[in-house]
Amino acid sequence: MTEAKKLSKKALTKSFHNWYYGNLTCFSQEHMQTFGYLCSMLPLVEELYEGDEDKKASAMNTYTAFFNTEPQLGAVVIGITAGLEEARANGQEDVDDETINGLRAGLMGPIAGIGDSLVVGTVIPILLGIAMGMSAGGSPIGAIFYIIAWNLFAYFGMRLLYFKGYELGTKAVEFLIGDIGEAIRESVTTLGGIVIGAVSATWVSVKTSFQLVNESGEAYMVLQEKLDSVFPGLLTACFVILCWWLMAKKKMSPLKVMLLLVVIAFIGVLVGFFNPNLTY
Repeated sequence: MTEAKKLSKKALTKSFHNWYYGNLTCFSQEHMQTFGYLCSMLPLVEELYEGDEDKKASAMNTYTAFFNTEPQLGAVVIGITAGLEEARANGQEDVDDETINGLRAGLMGPIAGIGDSLVVGTVIPILLGIAMGMSAGGSPIGAIFYIIAWNLFAYFGMRLLYFKGYELGTKAVEFLIGDIGEAIRESVTTLGGIVIGAVSATWVSVKTSFQLVNESGEAYMVLQEKLDSVFPGLLTACFVILCWWLMAKKKMSPLKVMLLLVVIAFIGVLVGFFNPNLTY
């Protein structure tokens, strides 16, 4: 009987450190944290499939899919997939590329929403507030406090989440099989969609400056006001849906979509449909 494969503490620690130090490795608008994810999974794959280069390549190919989330809380996703990769290496047939990437895609949105609010919107401002108070009069103590406090919080918080995620990952296989697993994946995906929708509604704002004027130069029809009276945020919704359609249905890369938006904005300003409110 083949002995079950078990990831060593050394490999897990190296994987965590790769994520902690390199989650933004080779960061670009097209790949985001994908390469950082690959770096974090490399020591695990090397240990689980030692001596089998084909399996190593196949396993690493799983993690080439797009990934982006809040990096501190995102450590739990890396830990979970470490546990799932261990289960796959031990012959668990229900854990495949689709299962792992489905879980990653479903979790990165909700975790990004929670992490941005908790870490970026709460913890960092609190620490900076304390640091600025300690820096009154030009004292360097505030800067030193922030550097130490933030790094301790980030390192030990991420480490705890990573290893808790790994423990959950080995048990999560049971929940990913059958109707219960399907319900969990659909729930996580739905939550991710809600978070993405909320972020879009909060931070994306597309408005037109187009208007019709009479002979005296007074505007008698302002298009944005008419749109707001019928469907507030209509242009924003149209642009968000357009981006989703291009990436999801037409398989266009995020970089190309951003370039297309730049072109649309440029032409829109030239013809007077958009107003950048720039003064010279």
